[in-house]
Order: sequence, then C-alpha cells, then structure tokens
Amino acid sequence: MFFDDEPHGVFFLIDNKSFYASCEAVARGLNPLKVPLVVLSEAENTNGGLILATSPEAKHLFHIKANVSRKRDLPNDPRLWVVPPRMNLYIQRNLQINQVFHQFAAEKEVWPYSIDESILDMTHSWRLFGNSVREVARLIQTTIRQKLGLYTTVGIGDNPLQAKLALDNYAKHNHDLIGEIHYETVPDMIWSIDELTDVWGIGPRMAKRLNRLQIHNMYELAHANPYLIKQNLGVIGSQLFATAWGIDRSQLTEIVKTKDASLGNSQVLPHDYLTQSEIETVIKEIGEQVAARLRHHHKMAGCLSLSIGFSYAAAEADDRGGFNQALKIEPTNDNQALTQQLLWLFRQNWDGQAVRNIGVYSSKLSSATGQQLNLFETSSTQIRHSQLNQVIDEIHRRFGFTKLVYATSLLKGGTAIERASLVDGHNGGNSYE
Repeated sequence: MFFDDEPHGVFFLIDNKSFYASCEAVARGLNPLKVPLVVLSEAENTNGGLILATSPEAKHLFHIKANVSRKRDLPNDPRLWVVPPRMNLYIQRNLQINQVFHQFAAEKEVWPYSIDESILDMTHSWRLFGNSVREVARLIQTTIRQKLGLYTTVGIGDNPLQAKLALDNYAKHNHDLIGEIHYETVPDMIWSIDELTDVWGIGPRMAKRLNRLQIHNMYELAHANPYLIKQNLGVIGSQLFATAWGIDRSQLTEIVKTKDASLGNSQVLPHDYLTQSEIETVIKEIGEQVAARLRHHHKMAGCLSLSIGFSYAAAEADDRGGFNQALKIEPTNDNQALTQQLLWLFRQNWDGQAVRNIGVYSSKLSSATGQQLNLFETSSTQIRHSQLNQVIDEIHRRFGFTKLVYATSLLKGGTAIERASLVDGHNGGNSYE
C-alpha cells in the first residue's frame, strides 16, 4: 500500500470550544453553548474595543466574529453578556485541562499546541480506556465537561496533521464534536475539500498562488505535479502536497534546536505616539525589561535590534510600515548600555512618523560569567551600575514590578506600569469573580 511506510499512530488534537467565552460563561454558572456572550478587550488599546471571543450562541444570534467585530458592532440587546478578558483565568483553565489529559497519556506525550488546543499521542495508551479511539475521545470530552464545565472538540488521526484537519474540517461541525481522518479515508475526507483556505496552512495569498498553478481544491493539489509545485513554491509547496495526501513525518518528541536564541519584548501602543520624548520613554521601558530578562537568564546580548511600526496613516504616507534596525554591541545586560544603543538606533532612523508598535530584541547571547569593563567609565562606576541593576531585579522579584519603577515611567507616554498588570497583552483579571 502507498502509505505502508508512513508513520502510523493514534493522535488526538483537542480544542476547547470558544475557550475564552466558555470560561467566562462557566465562571458565571451559565451553559457555554446556550448563553450569548462576548469577551471585549480594553477599548483604549483597540480603537473602541475588539471582540476577543464569542460564544456559539452569540455567533448564531448576532453574527459576531471574534478578532474581527468591535464594540461598535455589538447590538443593544439585553440578552447579550459583554465581559472583559481575564487571562489568568484562561491560563488556569488551560493548566487544569492539560492535567486531565495527563490522566490518559504520559506527560511527554501531551503537547499544548496553544492556550486552547493540545496534541495527545494516544498510540500507547488508548486501549487502557476503551474499545475504540472514538470511545476514548468521548471519555476525555465527558471528563473535562464534568470537572470544568467546558466543551471540547476532538480531531483523530494517524498523525498530528490528520488530527488537525479532522478537528478543523469535521469535528467542529459534527454533533458529537469528534472527527476522524485516517490514511485510508484521505480520498474521502481530504480530497473532497473544495476550498483551499479551509485547510490549515493555506491562507488567501497561498490559495491565489496555487490558483495560478491551476490548483483550486485539495483533489487538484493531491494530483498536481509535486516537482512543479516545489519549483514554484519552494519547500512550502512540498509540504502542502504532503498535506493533500495526509502525510506528516514530524516527530513531536524531538527537541528543536534554534539556530540563534534571542530574548525580546514588544508592545502595541494604546494610541498613536507622535512626540519623540514619549516614544523614547517606551523604548527605554522595553529596553530595561529586556535587560532584566537577560540578567534573569544569566545572559549578555551581543546584538540589539529595534523594531518600530508606524500608525496606519503614517505607513500610507511614508510608503513603509516602519523600520527594523540591528546593531552589534559589546556583550552586556546593563540597562543603561542597552537603552543608550536603542535610543541611538531610533534617532538615526525616525523622521517624525506616528508610532504604534515598538519591539526590542536581543540576540548573539553569551553566558554572563563576568562583567566586561569599558574604558569610558571608571571600574567602580560600572560595578555600582551592575549592583544597582541586581538590587532592582531582586525588589521586582520579591514585591512586584510596580513597587519600584523608574521616574521616566511616570512621565506622559509611559506604559510600563499598565503593562505590568497585563497577561498576553490583556487584563489578567482575577481567576474568579
């Protein structure tokens, strides 16, 4: 058989249905599938507030779409619950859900794919819990529903790719919220997909590129010339061809070694920043945060990069979205040394455009086994700087970031204090009301 030499296993890809909205519904004693509820992000950061999540009932009744609809799109209907995000609650629920998964598979065989999806390798354990893989999937769904009140959808496959396609294209539409794809069902379950963009890994731009090769659906992709696809699309073309055949040779247990480790932070500003002093205040704050992370990991950076994203209007006028500049530096993790270089990069490349995104990244990391002194300051001054940074880090670790902040963070434009209370860019909130 064609697939005999391909890896065969039993994989579940489990998604928590409308996760953020469901967590909020359950926390209020409501059925997550029956209550119309939306999670609305902070208005200040999203030009009126962005809908982060919607319950199935909110989608059905009001046609609200997550990450597309905004506060202005919400109907004035007393049935609709509108709640703020609580990232700490969602993280807590994610940990609890994965603890349930560990009851069915070894810890090394459970991979959190995102905050609301996990991959389970059930190859060696499913027979302990049922007579069929579908029966085991149903048992996991029931366990999570009973313990946490949440509904889950399960994609089942002989490899992780098949499980993902089964989840996205079938499980979410089936009554029992379970879908299956196996090698022998690839012609029926994958080749029958007419819309290329319905397949994981194919976006609108890639679909257009495939269309130019006279490929308009998954059947045509599976039966196209693979050498022609690779010639036109490169390695990604070969990967998409394999997707059409349900082939996935990835080994999830293999540890991926990155070529060049890096540490960084970025922020979307709450509004367009036009004043140089305000922009530089945020650059300093993020630079100091990156420096603190370097010290926490006992690393020094030998390269520093600054990414500046312009506002939409500024990008239109400037004909570019911003700039990204890197600079080799003497290895350091000192606040002052890093922020001075960042400000120099900014002043060399900024021409007065409105700024909306700022990112600071450090690379070419080396172990912080000692302090490299320079010739422009006395050794005692440099040692005092290092000791001061360590004291500040310890205060932040023991008492929290907001207990000791630089005076610049109190100036107009400073965002560090507000960011300290956010989780993944949103309000952390309390776990429970």
